[in-house]
Amino acid sequence: MIRKAALLLSLLAAAGCGSTPPVAEVTSAGQRETVGTSGVPEQTKIAALTQGILALSPAIDPAEAARIAEIAVEYPLYTLAPRYRAVDPPLVHNVKVNMGIKPRGLCKDWADDLEARLRQEGFQTVDFHRAIANADNIRIEHSTVIVSAKGAAWNQGIVLDPWREGRGVLYWAPVLEDDHYTWIERSEVFRMKREWAAAKAR
Repeated sequence: MIRKAALLLSLLAAAGCGSTPPVAEVTSAGQRETVGTSGVPEQTKIAALTQGILALSPAIDPAEAARIAEIAVEYPLYTLAPRYRAVDPPLVHNVKVNMGIKPRGLCKDWADDLEARLRQEGFQTVDFHRAIANADNIRIEHSTVIVSAKGAAWNQGIVLDPWREGRGVLYWAPVLEDDHYTWIERSEVFRMKREWAAAKAR
């Protein structure tokens, strides 16, 4: 069993299914900025995400957009990744969680904890949603948080995914422009799963 798990870990690592760890760079002002898999400095990512959130609606408070972006980028990187002991590519970390080696850090955990942290702020001009991709295959099912303008449809929002790139580095994109996943609202997925379970029980 241990040899099989070790082989699986090595295969996952060799397949390049994760990402490179964040590294620190020194800015012209002498400040250290974390750089993720895309090579984008942390403060640059926060600024870009802020603008992305503001572009969703003119009704979104700029201060709220900036705070959401700050939390979405920094909380997974500096709080959740150390808490989960997430030092491996994401699928390798998943294997370790499922084996009981690591305490937490499946995609659902990242989404649950990021959503809870964002909701603590009591934002008034945005809504948070949850969505799931690949719901018909539990082995590759993926969960995420989505932020949208207040009252807007969930699929008009932005995906906030700190699992995909590994080690708490945030991936974000408009829901309809996510090239990796086709998202379905979580409540709809739950309804579908109830129907599937009922059909199997017949």
